[in-house]
Amino acid sequence: MTARPIVFLCLDMTRESLFDNLYSFMSKKPTAIDFWYAVNNTKVVQSPRKHLETFGNTIINYYLVSELMDDVGKVRVREGRMQMMRPQIITPAAYASMTLEGFGEQAEKYLEWLKENEDSVRVLRYGYTLKQESFNELIVSDSTEVVLERVKSNVQAKNDPFSAIVLGVDEPWDVCLVRLFWLVIQKSAPENIRELHERHLFELQDGIPLGVREEVERAFQAAMHDANLIKPLGKLLQEHGVFEHYQDRFFNLVRKG
Repeated sequence: MTARPIVFLCLDMTRESLFDNLYSFMSKKPTAIDFWYAVNNTKVVQSPRKHLETFGNTIINYYLVSELMDDVGKVRVREGRMQMMRPQIITPAAYASMTLEGFGEQAEKYLEWLKENEDSVRVLRYGYTLKQESFNELIVSDSTEVVLERVKSNVQAKNDPFSAIVLGVDEPWDVCLVRLFWLVIQKSAPENIRELHERHLFELQDGIPLGVREEVERAFQAAMHDANLIKPLGKLLQEHGVFEHYQDRFFNLVRKG
């Protein structure tokens, strides 16, 4: 009987600089109180009907409804796009280095456990960016319930399988999207993992999953044709924890570049 795989999901969240410039209040890191207030007062009313693409990026069109905190009877509707990045296979070693830095002896024991169980460990990294284009917001005078029903009707008419409706707080509203991000990942991961398994992309060779090897090979081929991509290639190797394995080939490319 085949052992059931042990799955870890790694989250990577970034924002486009243009978006930060337009909405500078989002660049302020919320306090712990603000963060948990937003988390506990966020409800995903409608999540995307389809799971995230396994072998490409996915655009989610979100609608965030929130009551203005300082203006009774006013509701803000934000509409925008989240680009969910293609889920990436990462090595257990790379996962450990990202999550356990600075944790001392306990981290070392955990890393040893990951290495001992690497045949059954599956690690996927998910990330998203908020896209500036198509972002807009509207403030209306009505109750939250009425506005929410109106948004639901409009979304239903569009019949978009990647649309999502969120009821949340007005500030920090981006935390509400983090909640949506996590929910979508939880729903998508089983199907993503199944499709990756079908292509044998978790199979190990010298402790490196085939999916990682293919990604690294694509990066090497690109860097061979464009020297500006050598530095990003080195960063990729370090992020995956496989620089030592590829270092001879990498430095040969540096010398030729």
